[in-house]
Amino acid sequence: MEERARYPDVAAKAGHYESFYIKACEPGGGRGLWIRHTVHKRPGAEPSGSIWFAYFDRAAAGPRATKVTVPAAELTAPPGSWIRVGDAEIAPRAAEGSVDTEALSAAWSLTFDGDDTPCKYLPADWLYEAPLPRTKFLAPFPNVRFEGRLEVDDEPVEFSGWPGMIGHNWGTEHAERWIWLEGTGFADSPDTYFDAGAARVKLGARTSPWIPSGMLMLDGEPHRLGGLGQVRSSSIEEHPTACSFVLPGRDILVRGRACAPAKDFVGWAYADPRGPEHNTVNCSVADLELTVERPGLPARELTLSGGAAYELGMRETDHGIPIQPYPDG
Repeated sequence: MEERARYPDVAAKAGHYESFYIKACEPGGGRGLWIRHTVHKRPGAEPSGSIWFAYFDRAAAGPRATKVTVPAAELTAPPGSWIRVGDAEIAPRAAEGSVDTEALSAAWSLTFDGDDTPCKYLPADWLYEAPLPRTKFLAPFPNVRFEGRLEVDDEPVEFSGWPGMIGHNWGTEHAERWIWLEGTGFADSPDTYFDAGAARVKLGARTSPWIPSGMLMLDGEPHRLGGLGQVRSSSIEEHPTACSFVLPGRDILVRGRACAPAKDFVGWAYADPRGPEHNTVNCSVADLELTVERPGLPARELTLSGGAAYELGMRETDHGIPIQPYPDG
Protein backbone atom coordinates (compact mmCIF):
# COMPACT_ATOMS: atom_id res chain seq x y z
CA MET A 1 0.00 0.00 0.00
CA GLU A 2 1.50 3.31 -1.11
CA GLU A 3 2.03 5.84 1.65
CA ARG A 4 0.94 9.24 0.36
CA ALA A 5 -1.32 12.20 0.99
CA ARG A 6 -4.91 11.28 0.11
CA TYR A 7 -6.49 14.73 -0.14
CA PRO A 8 -5.47 15.41 -3.80
CA ASP A 9 -7.71 12.50 -4.89
CA VAL A 10 -10.81 13.65 -3.01
CA ALA A 11 -13.79 14.67 -5.16
CA ALA A 12 -14.83 18.32 -5.09
CA LYS A 13 -18.21 17.49 -3.55
CA ALA A 14 -16.76 15.29 -0.80
CA GLY A 15 -15.60 16.10 2.71
CA HIS A 16 -12.20 15.04 3.99
CA TYR A 17 -9.71 15.41 6.81
CA GLU A 18 -6.12 14.22 6.94
CA SER A 19 -3.15 14.42 9.24
CA PHE A 20 0.56 13.61 9.19
CA TYR A 21 1.91 14.00 12.71
CA ILE A 22 5.14 13.85 14.67
CA LYS A 23 5.51 12.81 18.28
CA ALA A 24 8.97 12.89 19.88
CA CYS A 25 10.25 12.87 23.46
CA GLU A 26 13.57 13.53 25.10
CA PRO A 27 15.38 10.32 26.13
CA GLY A 28 14.38 9.73 29.74
CA GLY A 29 11.20 11.78 29.31
CA GLY A 30 10.10 15.20 30.48
CA ARG A 31 10.20 17.21 27.25
CA GLY A 32 8.30 16.41 24.07
CA LEU A 33 7.23 17.69 20.67
CA TRP A 34 3.94 17.17 18.82
CA ILE A 35 3.46 18.63 15.32
CA ARG A 36 0.42 17.93 13.19
CA HIS A 37 0.20 18.75 9.45
CA THR A 38 -3.49 18.65 8.53
CA VAL A 39 -5.98 19.08 5.71
CA HIS A 40 -9.60 20.02 6.33
CA LYS A 41 -12.10 20.05 3.46
CA ARG A 42 -15.78 20.70 3.79
CA PRO A 43 -18.04 19.18 1.09
CA GLY A 44 -18.01 21.38 -2.02
CA ALA A 45 -15.24 23.63 -0.67
CA GLU A 46 -11.52 23.90 -1.30
CA PRO A 47 -9.27 22.33 1.33
CA SER A 48 -7.36 24.34 3.89
CA GLY A 49 -4.17 23.30 5.65
CA SER A 50 -3.03 23.76 9.24
CA ILE A 51 0.07 23.29 11.34
CA TRP A 52 -0.64 22.41 14.97
CA PHE A 53 2.39 22.83 17.21
CA ALA A 54 2.87 21.87 20.87
CA TYR A 55 6.07 21.77 22.91
CA PHE A 56 5.73 19.99 26.25
CA ASP A 57 7.93 20.37 29.32
CA ARG A 58 6.88 18.66 32.53
CA ALA A 59 9.05 21.13 34.49
CA ALA A 60 7.12 24.12 33.07
CA ALA A 61 3.71 25.53 33.93
CA GLY A 62 2.24 23.92 30.82
CA PRO A 63 2.71 23.25 27.11
CA ARG A 64 3.49 26.01 24.61
CA ALA A 65 1.12 25.65 21.67
CA THR A 66 -0.15 27.41 18.58
CA LYS A 67 -1.80 26.76 15.25
CA VAL A 68 -1.50 28.29 11.77
CA THR A 69 -4.08 27.76 8.99
CA VAL A 70 -3.39 28.45 5.31
CA PRO A 71 -5.57 28.39 2.15
CA ALA A 72 -5.50 25.76 -0.59
CA ALA A 73 -2.86 27.71 -2.53
CA GLU A 74 -0.36 27.03 0.29
CA LEU A 75 -1.18 23.32 0.58
CA THR A 76 0.72 20.85 -1.64
CA ALA A 77 1.91 17.24 -1.84
CA PRO A 78 5.37 17.71 -3.43
CA PRO A 79 7.04 14.84 -5.33
CA GLY A 80 9.11 12.73 -2.96
CA SER A 81 7.38 14.25 0.06
CA TRP A 82 4.14 13.64 1.90
CA ILE A 83 2.70 17.08 2.46
CA ARG A 84 3.62 20.75 2.69
CA VAL A 85 1.45 23.15 4.68
CA GLY A 86 2.57 26.77 4.51
CA ASP A 87 6.14 26.83 5.80
CA ALA A 88 6.17 23.25 7.08
CA GLU A 89 6.90 20.06 5.16
CA ILE A 90 7.17 16.41 6.15
CA ALA A 91 8.77 13.75 3.96
CA PRO A 92 9.63 10.07 4.52
CA ARG A 93 12.86 10.84 6.41
CA ALA A 94 12.73 14.53 7.35
CA ALA A 95 10.53 17.33 8.65
CA GLU A 96 11.22 21.03 8.46
CA GLY A 97 9.14 24.10 9.10
CA SER A 98 8.22 27.10 11.16
CA VAL A 99 5.25 28.88 12.71
CA ASP A 100 4.97 32.46 13.90
CA THR A 101 1.91 33.69 15.79
CA GLU A 102 1.10 35.99 18.69
CA ALA A 103 1.30 32.95 20.96
CA LEU A 104 4.83 31.86 19.98
CA SER A 105 7.35 31.44 17.20
CA ALA A 106 9.00 28.11 16.47
CA ALA A 107 11.23 26.57 13.82
CA TRP A 108 12.44 23.00 13.41
CA SER A 109 14.70 20.94 11.18
CA LEU A 110 14.55 17.23 11.97
CA THR A 111 15.56 13.93 10.43
CA PHE A 112 14.26 10.56 11.58
CA ASP A 113 15.07 6.94 10.92
CA GLY A 114 13.79 3.57 12.06
CA ASP A 115 13.83 -0.04 10.91
CA ASP A 116 10.33 -1.15 11.93
CA THR A 117 7.82 -1.85 9.18
CA PRO A 118 4.77 0.46 8.98
CA CYS A 119 2.15 -0.24 11.61
CA LYS A 120 -1.24 -0.76 9.93
CA TYR A 121 -4.07 -0.73 12.44
CA LEU A 122 -6.70 -2.00 10.02
CA PRO A 123 -6.48 -5.77 9.36
CA ALA A 124 -6.49 -5.60 5.52
CA ASP A 125 -5.08 -3.13 2.98
CA TRP A 126 -8.36 -2.96 1.03
CA LEU A 127 -10.04 -1.38 4.06
CA TYR A 128 -7.83 1.69 3.57
CA GLU A 129 -9.57 2.33 0.23
CA ALA A 130 -13.11 1.34 1.29
CA PRO A 131 -15.85 3.78 2.40
CA LEU A 132 -15.89 2.19 5.87
CA PRO A 133 -14.45 2.67 8.37
CA ARG A 134 -14.73 6.45 7.99
CA THR A 135 -11.39 6.96 9.73
CA LYS A 136 -8.21 5.29 8.44
CA PHE A 137 -5.01 5.35 10.45
CA LEU A 138 -1.51 3.92 10.32
CA ALA A 139 2.01 4.70 11.47
CA PRO A 140 4.44 4.77 8.52
CA PHE A 141 7.29 5.04 11.07
CA PRO A 142 6.09 3.63 14.42
CA ASN A 143 9.48 3.68 16.18
CA VAL A 144 12.12 6.20 15.16
CA ARG A 145 14.94 8.31 16.54
CA PHE A 146 14.99 12.02 15.76
CA GLU A 147 18.04 14.18 15.16
CA GLY A 148 18.09 17.91 14.56
CA ARG A 149 17.14 21.19 16.11
CA LEU A 150 14.09 23.03 17.40
CA GLU A 151 13.75 26.65 18.47
CA VAL A 152 10.79 27.86 20.50
CA ASP A 153 10.74 31.63 21.13
CA ASP A 154 14.50 31.71 20.49
CA GLU A 155 15.12 28.88 22.98
CA PRO A 156 17.19 26.17 21.23
CA VAL A 157 16.44 22.50 21.79
CA GLU A 158 18.88 19.95 20.35
CA PHE A 159 17.49 16.58 19.29
CA SER A 160 19.90 13.66 19.59
CA GLY A 161 18.31 10.23 19.52
CA TRP A 162 14.90 11.43 20.68
CA PRO A 163 12.50 8.46 20.40
CA GLY A 164 9.12 8.90 18.78
CA MET A 165 6.91 8.09 15.81
CA ILE A 166 5.29 9.38 12.64
CA GLY A 167 1.54 8.86 12.20
CA HIS A 168 -0.95 9.34 9.36
CA ASN A 169 -4.73 9.34 9.47
CA TRP A 170 -7.50 10.45 7.13
CA GLY A 171 -11.20 10.06 6.54
CA THR A 172 -14.60 11.66 6.20
CA GLU A 173 -15.63 11.72 9.85
CA HIS A 174 -14.03 11.47 13.27
CA ALA A 175 -15.23 8.81 15.66
CA GLU A 176 -17.81 9.85 18.22
CA ARG A 177 -15.17 9.31 20.91
CA TRP A 178 -11.59 8.12 20.71
CA ILE A 179 -8.36 7.57 22.60
CA TRP A 180 -4.78 7.32 21.40
CA LEU A 181 -2.00 5.73 23.46
CA GLU A 182 1.64 5.60 22.38
CA GLY A 183 5.00 4.77 23.87
CA THR A 184 8.55 4.59 22.49
CA GLY A 185 11.87 4.86 24.28
CA PHE A 186 11.34 2.40 27.14
CA ALA A 187 14.59 2.55 29.12
CA ASP A 188 14.69 -1.20 29.84
CA SER A 189 13.51 -2.20 26.35
CA PRO A 190 14.61 0.41 23.79
CA ASP A 191 13.37 -1.50 20.74
CA THR A 192 9.85 -1.85 22.14
CA TYR A 193 7.00 0.31 20.93
CA PHE A 194 3.35 0.43 21.91
CA ASP A 195 0.77 2.19 19.77
CA ALA A 196 -2.96 1.75 20.21
CA GLY A 197 -6.19 3.53 19.53
CA ALA A 198 -9.82 2.87 20.35
CA ALA A 199 -13.00 4.43 19.04
CA ARG A 200 -16.70 4.55 19.76
CA VAL A 201 -18.67 5.22 16.59
CA LYS A 202 -22.22 6.37 15.91
CA LEU A 203 -24.55 3.65 14.70
CA GLY A 204 -27.76 5.54 13.98
CA ALA A 205 -29.07 6.78 17.32
CA ARG A 206 -26.68 4.54 19.26
CA THR A 207 -22.97 4.56 19.97
CA SER A 208 -20.87 1.42 19.71
CA PRO A 209 -18.77 0.01 22.54
CA TRP A 210 -15.07 0.75 22.44
CA ILE A 211 -13.45 -0.81 19.35
CA PRO A 212 -9.70 -1.09 20.04
CA SER A 213 -6.82 -1.66 17.65
CA GLY A 214 -3.10 -1.50 18.23
CA MET A 215 0.34 -3.03 18.19
CA LEU A 216 2.96 -3.97 20.74
CA MET A 217 6.45 -4.66 19.37
CA LEU A 218 8.29 -6.58 22.08
CA ASP A 219 11.63 -8.39 21.79
CA GLY A 220 11.48 -8.08 18.01
CA GLU A 221 8.04 -9.73 17.78
CA PRO A 222 4.90 -7.81 16.75
CA HIS A 223 1.70 -8.46 18.68
CA ARG A 224 -1.53 -7.16 17.18
CA LEU A 225 -3.99 -6.02 19.85
CA GLY A 226 -7.74 -5.56 19.78
CA GLY A 227 -9.91 -5.79 16.68
CA LEU A 228 -13.61 -6.46 16.23
CA GLY A 229 -13.26 -9.95 17.66
CA GLN A 230 -11.82 -8.58 20.93
CA VAL A 231 -14.43 -5.91 21.72
CA ARG A 232 -16.06 -7.83 24.56
CA SER A 233 -12.78 -8.87 26.17
CA SER A 234 -11.27 -5.35 26.01
CA SER A 235 -11.71 -2.73 28.70
CA ILE A 236 -11.15 1.02 28.59
CA GLU A 237 -11.79 3.48 31.42
CA GLU A 238 -10.99 6.95 30.14
CA HIS A 239 -10.83 10.33 31.82
CA PRO A 240 -9.42 13.64 30.52
CA THR A 241 -6.06 13.11 32.27
CA ALA A 242 -5.85 9.30 32.64
CA CYS A 243 -6.80 6.06 30.93
CA SER A 244 -6.74 2.49 32.22
CA PHE A 245 -7.07 -0.28 29.67
CA VAL A 246 -6.99 -4.00 28.97
CA LEU A 247 -6.15 -4.94 25.37
CA PRO A 248 -6.10 -8.60 24.37
CA GLY A 249 -4.46 -10.13 21.33
CA ARG A 250 -3.60 -13.60 20.16
CA ASP A 251 -1.82 -15.33 23.05
CA ILE A 252 -1.19 -11.98 24.74
CA LEU A 253 -2.91 -9.56 27.11
CA VAL A 254 -1.73 -6.01 27.77
CA ARG A 255 -2.94 -4.16 30.84
CA GLY A 256 -1.94 -0.57 31.30
CA ARG A 257 -2.47 2.96 32.44
CA ALA A 258 -1.49 6.32 30.94
CA CYS A 259 -1.74 9.56 32.89
CA ALA A 260 -0.31 13.03 33.41
CA PRO A 261 -1.14 16.14 35.45
CA ALA A 262 -3.85 18.33 33.90
CA LYS A 263 -1.37 21.20 33.45
CA ASP A 264 0.60 19.10 30.94
CA PHE A 265 -2.29 18.65 28.50
CA VAL A 266 -3.10 20.90 25.56
CA GLY A 267 -6.69 21.17 24.32
CA TRP A 268 -7.85 21.64 20.73
CA ALA A 269 -11.07 21.82 18.73
CA TYR A 270 -11.31 19.08 16.06
CA ALA A 271 -14.08 19.58 13.51
CA ASP A 272 -15.68 17.01 11.22
CA PRO A 273 -15.81 17.97 7.52
CA ARG A 274 -19.60 18.02 7.67
CA GLY A 275 -20.16 19.54 11.04
CA PRO A 276 -19.75 19.46 14.76
CA GLU A 277 -16.59 19.68 16.80
CA HIS A 278 -14.92 17.53 19.42
CA ASN A 279 -12.84 18.77 22.30
CA THR A 280 -9.52 16.90 22.09
CA VAL A 281 -6.91 16.88 24.84
CA ASN A 282 -3.38 15.62 24.27
CA CYS A 283 -0.31 15.10 26.42
CA SER A 284 2.84 13.87 24.69
CA VAL A 285 4.88 13.60 27.92
CA ALA A 286 2.55 11.28 29.80
CA ASP A 287 3.49 8.40 32.09
CA LEU A 288 2.75 4.91 30.80
CA GLU A 289 2.75 1.58 32.64
CA LEU A 290 2.21 -1.74 30.84
CA THR A 291 1.87 -5.29 32.12
CA VAL A 292 2.26 -7.89 29.38
CA GLU A 293 0.86 -11.37 30.03
CA ARG A 294 1.66 -14.34 27.76
CA PRO A 295 1.01 -18.07 28.30
CA GLY A 296 3.94 -19.86 29.91
CA LEU A 297 5.93 -16.69 30.53
CA PRO A 298 6.24 -14.43 33.58
CA ALA A 299 4.41 -11.12 33.39
CA ARG A 300 6.52 -8.38 31.80
CA GLU A 301 6.41 -4.88 33.29
CA LEU A 302 7.23 -1.89 31.08
CA THR A 303 7.31 1.71 32.29
CA LEU A 304 7.81 5.01 30.51
CA SER A 305 8.00 8.14 32.63
CA GLY A 306 7.23 11.43 30.91
CA GLY A 307 7.63 10.01 27.42
CA ALA A 308 4.27 8.61 26.29
CA ALA A 309 1.28 10.08 24.48
CA TYR A 310 -2.32 10.07 25.68
CA GLU A 311 -5.10 11.72 23.69
CA LEU A 312 -8.84 11.78 24.28
CA GLY A 313 -11.41 13.08 21.78
CA MET A 314 -14.83 13.79 23.27
CA ARG A 315 -18.02 15.82 23.09
CA GLU A 316 -17.75 17.14 26.64
CA THR A 317 -16.58 20.68 27.24
CA ASP A 318 -16.42 20.61 31.06
CA HIS A 319 -13.16 18.65 31.34
CA GLY A 320 -11.23 21.60 32.80
CA ILE A 321 -8.43 21.73 30.22
CA PRO A 322 -8.26 25.03 28.30
CA ILE A 323 -8.97 24.75 24.57
CA GLN A 324 -6.60 26.62 22.26
CA PRO A 325 -8.28 29.64 20.62
CA TYR A 326 -8.13 28.33 17.06
CA PRO A 327 -11.11 27.15 14.98
CA ASP A 328 -10.84 24.02 12.87
CA GLY A 329 -12.05 23.95 9.29
